Amino acid sequence: MNSTAAIVQAFAPSGTLRASINLGNPILANRHADTGQPFGVSIDLANGLAELLGVPLELLVFDAAGKSVEALEQGRADIGFFAVDPKRGEHIAFTAPYVLIEGSYLVPDASPLQSNDQVDRAGTRVVVGQGSAYDLFLTRELKAAEIVRAPNSQAVVGEFVRQRHEVAAGVRQQLESDQAQFPGHRLLPGRFMVIQQAMGVGKARGAEAAAFLAAYVERQKASGFVADALARHGIQGASVAPAATA
Repeated sequence: MNSTAAIVQAFAPSGTLRASINLGNPILANRHADTGQPFGVSIDLANGLAELLGVPLELLVFDAAGKSVEALEQGRADIGFFAVDPKRGEHIAFTAPYVLIEGSYLVPDASPLQSNDQVDRAGTRVVVGQGSAYDLFLTRELKAAEIVRAPNSQAVVGEFVRQRHEVAAGVRQQLESDQAQFPGHRLLPGRFMVIQQAMGVGKARGAEAAAFLAAYVERQKASGFVADALARHGIQGASVAPAATA
């Protein structure tokens, strides 16, 4: 892939590629306990794109997906890493996904709920991270259950436990991690959605930039870059998305 001057200008008009990073999804990004520096597959992809464009990289780090999306929509960031959603797609040009992850439900051990299709009932309160992919999805899909929004994905289970709500929804790996801190809960089998994680650029940056980013993601999947990054960062339960179809 060759980056033209026009492509570089589209992605980094300030001379620096500003990447919006959401720490609310531990599959994509985390902070080093010792240094506090962010790391993960999304940071690796951002670095690779900056190198391809020949510009320095600046990471804009947020604790919630909604804030990360806003940074791109408001022009404070040049690229981002988001779950594909039609609402977000009004302003963001998404690539095909590079990683697939599962959205799951967590319930108390004593809950009568045994399957995902039992959740959407009157009197059931489902806690989600505000502005997350599963917030957007469940807002459309749930008809009878009530959605309760926590400030971000990391706060979901704590809010769910403190308020004694019926269900917590989120990325399976985050919920599994939270179970250690809040014993007495179980995951419902299966998943309520597959979350397609993609890169995105503002539609205002033009169709050529969107096509370039899409091609970059396909190259990084096909080369093994994404799989290697997941393995290097010890990520389990996520899979590299298949190649995009024409």
